[in-house]
Amino acid sequence: MSCGDSHAVDCGEVIRQVYLYLDGEIDDEARAEVRDHLDECGPCLRQFGIEQEVKALVARCCGSDAAPDGLKDRLRVKLQEVRIEISSVEFRAE
Repeated sequence: MSCGDSHAVDCGEVIRQVYLYLDGEIDDEARAEVRDHLDECGPCLRQFGIEQEVKALVARCCGSDAAPDGLKDRLRVKLQEVRIEISSVEFRAE
């Protein structure tokens, strides 16, 4: 995703970090970069809002369910695999 404007951090990178941002799982520097980008990029801010609503909906619907042991670790591994795959596809497209 790209809004067509030049930013310090690419729109696609911001959107890839949205859930980490929402969960407070990124370092302070990356958090500031995402926040600065969202402050100046309307399309990303709208996408962020959608992701924020989805996260809130999931929390309301599934908030009392306990996740199985190891789920968080398995999800992190899978997300990293997907990120690598996406990065590979984006690199080939350029």
